[in-house]
Amino acid sequence: MAMGGGSGGGGRRGRRGRKGPLTEINVTPLVDVMLVLLIIFMISAPLLTVGVPVELPQTDASAVETNNEPLSVSIDQQGAVFIAESETPFEELAPRLLQEVGGAEQAGERPVFVRADGRAPYQAVARVMARLSASGFTKMNLITDTAPEA
Repeated sequence: MAMGGGSGGGGRRGRRGRKGPLTEINVTPLVDVMLVLLIIFMISAPLLTVGVPVELPQTDASAVETNNEPLSVSIDQQGAVFIAESETPFEELAPRLLQEVGGAEQAGERPVFVRADGRAPYQAVARVMARLSASGFTKMNLITDTAPEA
């Protein structure tokens, strides 16, 4: 007179075989994989933007927020000028940047980030900034590292 268990016909095992295949989808493994991929992309994305190794000067200024994708101009320790990752002669700086933005009329709308090595000659940085300004670029930003708190 046992109720509930045993090998009688009323157990769960007997009824399950008659209902058909399981129609529920287990999404837990999918969520696990997606979270791992999200973390990988969050870590690797900032590493892809650095092209020319420069040692940035340190300041107390905060980060700049922009809506447009900025152009990146880098100046290394010897004063060589780079657009993104390719070295560019100073004379070709303005024409190449204007070509990238689509002409002089769009130059004022697109921000330009100038990344200069802290040991770069001041004359090289000043010449690049003056050439950008003369070419119609009005949204120029000097990129620096934040100073460590003492």
